Amino acid sequence: MQDILINWAPQETRVAIVENGAVQELHLERTLERGLVGNIYAGRVARVLPGMQSAFIDIGLERAAFLHVADVHVVGSGPRNDHAPGAAPPPPIERLVFEGQTLTVQVIKDPIGTKGARLSTQISIAGRMLVFLPQDDHIGISQKIGSHELRDQLRTRMNQLTGKTEDGQPPATAYAGGGFILRTNAEDATDTELGDDIAYLRKTWGAIRERSFKSPPGTLLHQDLSLVERVLRDLVNDATQSIRIDSLMQHEQLVAFGAEYTPGSVGKLQHYKGERPIFDLYNIDEEIAKALARRVDLKSGGYLIIDQTEALTTIDVNTGGYVGARNFDDTIFKTNLEAAQAIARQLRLRNLGGIIIIDFIDMAREEHQGTVLGELRKQLARDRTKITVSGFTQLGLVEMTRKRTRESLAHMLCEPCPTCGGKGQVKTPRSVCYDILREILREARQFNPKEFRVIAAPAVVEMLLDEESQHLAGLSDFIGKPISLQAEAAGSPEAYDIVLM
Repeated sequence: MQDILINWAPQETRVAIVENGAVQELHLERTLERGLVGNIYAGRVARVLPGMQSAFIDIGLERAAFLHVADVHVVGSGPRNDHAPGAAPPPPIERLVFEGQTLTVQVIKDPIGTKGARLSTQISIAGRMLVFLPQDDHIGISQKIGSHELRDQLRTRMNQLTGKTEDGQPPATAYAGGGFILRTNAEDATDTELGDDIAYLRKTWGAIRERSFKSPPGTLLHQDLSLVERVLRDLVNDATQSIRIDSLMQHEQLVAFGAEYTPGSVGKLQHYKGERPIFDLYNIDEEIAKALARRVDLKSGGYLIIDQTEALTTIDVNTGGYVGARNFDDTIFKTNLEAAQAIARQLRLRNLGGIIIIDFIDMAREEHQGTVLGELRKQLARDRTKITVSGFTQLGLVEMTRKRTRESLAHMLCEPCPTCGGKGQVKTPRSVCYDILREILREARQFNPKEFRVIAAPAVVEMLLDEESQHLAGLSDFIGKPISLQAEAAGSPEAYDIVLM
């Protein structure tokens, strides 16, 4: 069973999914970092530019938004692929829109710098398992979903659920213009889950259309769901026991949203009234701090080292101080088993995606390898994100991939260290001393000051006065100029400056 805790504040929303007292997933959303992509507006055509085949649209923002002819939906054209071989070019923009016209538009790219947002009139609304295309009638399947046979089965089921006939055409009584794309996570969905998503998306589009008829240009008709609302749409399942939120206002809004769109989850909503902050119930802030650390300690005394790079994530398993088993092989086996469980949880907690390489401790027995790999797959099966595990390579590494769904926790909460620039290490004081000595010699060959003054970190100055004093004095004699030292505590340990006096 799982509990969902929601810590809401005007600036940030944090959601934790807890199972058996342990945090399994963390989700964050910051108010100022929410983009406009996905938002639907009632827009007014401010200017048509035939030379650029574009139009500027006023959607109530500081700068007019930009609509290119390729992003204009042409009635009756169906889904268009302008890059397909032999595809007919779209009609010119001046035949599709005119100044003063009111359009329903969706943001497909956020404004950047001096550029306004980019728009499309081809509306799409994302659900839990489906993407709804209200202006189309086709059923699309994600390219990542398995075999042709499975894709055909899913298409047949969707035709039945949406009321379409065998040839994919909607009957006269069916909802007009209801196209859908099945997302990857719909591969194993039941008819009930797909039906709920269809109903939710159609209801959402109905509300958008109704508002569009009544609202003046510049009105926001639909905003992608907030994290609090996505909890009900995406995170709640049969195993969810309770959803506790510490804001009365948000609780009331969530109850209203749930009653409208996800009635099955309303009974699980609770307003948390405790004096302690809701995240203190399970030490979640402490878990967040641990999830940002490079080292993860295991209960047995072993530990993991997790390193994120641009291309992949590496996880190294070490025995540490674990000596609990009867022999070394059993020690390694037990550590690797515990590590397999911890790794699956850390991937969810940190939201690590892309290529992941796991370096378990080398195991001599093949049955131990098989058991550890089986345990890893068992724990990863609980993940709601798509995962593939390739097994052990010839080098004894486990290769796997985890789909990227959003930024990792570290990328959301942290930035590269200004001291080391993200390297994770800085030069030793002795290395900086030798850099300074070389730089003074280089400067002495070009300039003729009365004195050289070195401004550096205290540890560097201390080393120049103590262990490296003989080398400093020798250089001063060689160049025939005095060298003075000044400690500067602020800044990087590597930073120094040489002033010509």
